Amino acid sequence: MNRYRRPRLSLLSTLGLIALFLAAGCQQTTPSESSLPVADPHPAGPAKTGILLVSHGSHSEQWRTMLTQLGDEVQTELVATEGIDGVKSAFMEYTEPSIATRLKEFDAEGYTRVILIPILLTVSSHSFDDIPTIVGLKEDAKSLLTLESEGIERYTPQATVTLAPLLDFSQLLEKNLPRRFAELSKSPAEEGVVLVAYGSEPFNEEWEAFFAHTDEVVQQTTGAAEVVHTWCGHIAHYSGDPTKQAIDDLLTRRERVIVIPVLVARDEGFQGRIIGGAVAESSAPERVAYAGDAILPDKNLNEWIVTIARKLQSESTESPASE
Repeated sequence: MNRYRRPRLSLLSTLGLIALFLAAGCQQTTPSESSLPVADPHPAGPAKTGILLVSHGSHSEQWRTMLTQLGDEVQTELVATEGIDGVKSAFMEYTEPSIATRLKEFDAEGYTRVILIPILLTVSSHSFDDIPTIVGLKEDAKSLLTLESEGIERYTPQATVTLAPLLDFSQLLEKNLPRRFAELSKSPAEEGVVLVAYGSEPFNEEWEAFFAHTDEVVQQTTGAAEVVHTWCGHIAHYSGDPTKQAIDDLLTRRERVIVIPVLVARDEGFQGRIIGGAVAESSAPERVAYAGDAILPDKNLNEWIVTIARKLQSESTESPASE
């Protein structure tokens, strides 16, 4: 579990206190560290815990709506949990509400602890570097440059932030993909499957290994004749050509091809222009089945969010932040 605690007295706070002391005309003496007041990150009020669901963000309103709905779906169950007082959703980039905006809201509402749950279904620097850097738990130089160039605000909240571990998306997909295959399949033994995911240049080795395993699992559980994968994101230059090539290759060997996007939510660009365009331009689109759907909605993801939030809340109660 990635768990961080905000220091009781940050360097910035210390410098601020020293500056105030000098401004008051006390330059002749240097206060000892023990004479400085100790900043209390939770100065008043009862302990309050909030849940912050963080997803990547998208220019697509349809994509954002699906993630917002996910937060709405788990909210009732989460706030019914003892010790959990509120739930908010945030986007890491592209649009509001941002992570900083939501953390400021939690502070203003007197929350003392925030459990941040990344809704990221793939390995990336967002999980390991960017999000911890945004909330002030890490000072990753590369992330700092990226955040600045993309105009992503950093904010270190008064509330203690606990980062949830990443979702085991292999287990999620092993149930999600066969279900979506079944909705399109007519005769599995005569069908090939193309899984289309975003892809990653810096983590390409990990992605290839993960999807090689996923291909095998989907083939075994569905009875499909063949399963392959390809990319549609930055590594593919947001082109549908790799998807079209994968479809056409399978069409030479199989009677039908089923195309399944392995993307969190629906985005007009990805499921529409890139993947949908590849299907339409394939050598035999009448033999291709494609729904343009996404991983969401998935009740297993909802259950994971509730389970991990309750687990971390329970652990935080056993080891409160103020200790």
